[in-house]
Amino acid sequence: MSTEKTTLEIIAPTTEEAVERGLEQLGLTEDMVEIEVLDGGSRGLLGLGGRQSRVRLTVKSFETLIDEHEPVFTGDADSEEITLEPSSVHAIDLADLSEEDQQNVKSVRSVMIELLERMRVKAEVSARYIEPQDEKDQRAVLVDVEGKDLSILIGRRSETLNALQYITGLIVSKELGRWVPLLIDIQGYRSRRERQLRQLGRRMADQAVQTGRKQTLEPMPANERRIIHLELRDHPQVFTESVGEEPYRKVTIALRNP
Repeated sequence: MSTEKTTLEIIAPTTEEAVERGLEQLGLTEDMVEIEVLDGGSRGLLGLGGRQSRVRLTVKSFETLIDEHEPVFTGDADSEEITLEPSSVHAIDLADLSEEDQQNVKSVRSVMIELLERMRVKAEVSARYIEPQDEKDQRAVLVDVEGKDLSILIGRRSETLNALQYITGLIVSKELGRWVPLLIDIQGYRSRRERQLRQLGRRMADQAVQTGRKQTLEPMPANERRIIHLELRDHPQVFTESVGEEPYRKVTIALRNP
């Protein structure tokens, strides 16, 4: 079992964009990592000869996570009902995976089962690799948890789910000595939430076009903002950007220049 901290270095045009890309790749929120700016970058003279920003994200220790997030497991379940159909994912057959990737899947599933047993939650757990939705993404292990009345594992605004995913990732990385990108879904919640966000993005884009005014969405974590960005990145009439500071960072949708 490795005791080294998991780190990720990202290069991007700005420090803000580098941090956001890193959080998306790790599937974490800003409070779950330590951020070190290695190079703030520069614009260069008249836009020429500029330097990109480089940051290092270090995942906080398992002990720190427990201290900061353990209380969320006793919080109230999210009362918001989501009735949208789940979106499809492209699974990778286990037989087509390398020996290392097969070990990743087995370890993730085993850790998830043990955590649920410790929480005294009865559920069925399956795990598989899925293809990335974007060429910039890494392949990830998707963990599906199914059972009766598992809303307590989601929590308000999916806080409990995100903490559970973070804990699982840390334990797996310590056991295997490497970081394994993973996504935990409880009774299809994340896929339904993704579909909900995509519909929201399209609806707000239509409003921006009809009114000619910029539309501002509610604050969202980086992974949810990214769903909006991806949904509208090829829209011919609007563009999106993230504004504000975490945890109140939000997406704006505005008209492209004619």
